[in-house]
Amino acid sequence: MSEPEISFADFQKVDIRVGRIVEVEDFPEARSPAWKLRVDFGEELGVKRSSAQITNYPREALLGRLVLAVVNFPPRQIGPVRSEVLVLGTYSADGVLLIAPEGHAALGDRVG
Repeated sequence: MSEPEISFADFQKVDIRVGRIVEVEDFPEARSPAWKLRVDFGEELGVKRSSAQITNYPREALLGRLVLAVVNFPPRQIGPVRSEVLVLGTYSADGVLLIAPEGHAALGDRVG
């Protein structure tokens, strides 16, 4: 089932940027298994925090990885973590699969 149609103007309101995961921490307080992430979006946006249920990736596979994230949702409190961005992925039988830009994308580049 697909979601209702939205206008292109609605899509343009979603600010999706390229970031690099620079820190991965355990999140034992989470209700569902998750990592605490710090993602660097470059000079304009800086480093933001996120909680992500992507435990099908080991810490070593996440650290330094380029990701796409929504950066203009309001922060969300997830247990003791204030999640500032939503790292994007697709749902599969194996868990969440991260969506990644090309390797030469610059931090802070906008999707559009």
